[in-house]
Amino acid sequence: MENPFDDNYFMKKALQEAEMAFERGEVPVGAVIVAKNRIIGRAHNLTEQLHDVTAHAEMQAITSAANFLGGKYLTGCTLYVTLEPCQMCAGALYWSQISKIVYAASDLERGYSVMGTTLHPKTEVVSGILEKEASELLKRFFIQKRNLN
Repeated sequence: MENPFDDNYFMKKALQEAEMAFERGEVPVGAVIVAKNRIIGRAHNLTEQLHDVTAHAEMQAITSAANFLGGKYLTGCTLYVTLEPCQMCAGALYWSQISKIVYAASDLERGYSVMGTTLHPKTEVVSGILEKEASELLKRFFIQKRNLN
């Protein structure tokens, strides 16, 4: 029998977080961290609400998962995030030693790969899972933001 808890399943959970960010006027990026098919951290961007440029979805999810585990390393965990991590988040993910990162949409301007940032050598990366849905949400957000200004 096929495992219902696949990359699409968990990316849909990250997209739900991104929708919450959208509703709060935040750039709609959502993230969940999974260990043994269980979500142990979930978050969305909070930079506007917290007035904190470091309050990216990934950073919030890393903190949540580390608190859940009672330690700073996320080996054996997978991050699902709707947008390719930036270099700040990639650096934190490097130090967390996360085992796998799955992201939906590439960030061709500020993504870690464009910026030349490296991840931990043991971190596996998968991209493009629900890319269309994540990209459309981001486009909708920025169109709405431009129309309000």
